Amino acid sequence: MRSDNHVLIVEDEEKIAQILVDFFALEGFDSHVLHSGEGVIDEVKKRQPTAVILDRMLPGVDGLTLCKQIRQFSQVPILMLTARVDEIDRLIGLEAGADDYVCKPFSAREVVARIQTILRRTARAPDTEEYTNVLVFKHIELDIAKFRCSCNGSPVELTPVEFRLLKTIMTNPGVVYSREQLMASGYQDGRVVSNRTIDSHMKNLRHKLTSDHLECPIQAVYGVGYKIV
Repeated sequence: MRSDNHVLIVEDEEKIAQILVDFFALEGFDSHVLHSGEGVIDEVKKRQPTAVILDRMLPGVDGLTLCKQIRQFSQVPILMLTARVDEIDRLIGLEAGADDYVCKPFSAREVVARIQTILRRTARAPDTEEYTNVLVFKHIELDIAKFRCSCNGSPVELTPVEFRLLKTIMTNPGVVYSREQLMASGYQDGRVVSNRTIDSHMKNLRHKLTSDHLECPIQAVYGVGYKIV
């Protein structure tokens, strides 16, 4: 049974976990804490939380492994916490399926704000029972849980950023996304990139998703951004 406004916090440092519980409570969330990786998968399946805060370094089962396991059956928003600050570590977490990544030491207020941002971005209709694992538009299919893309039945290798950009525009066909919106969805670690970088990613996507005589349905909207039609 899914619980609205319920956050599962998996953090082995009790003080950090309690601070997060307190700050989430101020914003109307109730929380449940686990201090190891053991039992996390059962807890996610049982409670169906609104979001999961997942420390990367945990006793029992590490956070990266847990993130991959959760993504096999759920698209619940996941924010990972880590003491490792190298970019490659953040990318590994995002590629495992995390929606966002925060490095320690962090502001609890920022963690709450990031979760709220993710929830707004992944908002769904109230009568939808499960997250959509597969997005299909014309000759393009995107398997969210398995991080796979196919074009006209053939597999397409996408970078993590390309995958997230395509997921964003496929979620709402016909909606024009500004470069700033695409920047936020493509680079979820908060970095700032130029409009030219987004244009470059979209150019690569359009090239990869053009199949035989089928044109890529991604269109540029002059002066605004991109949409899929």
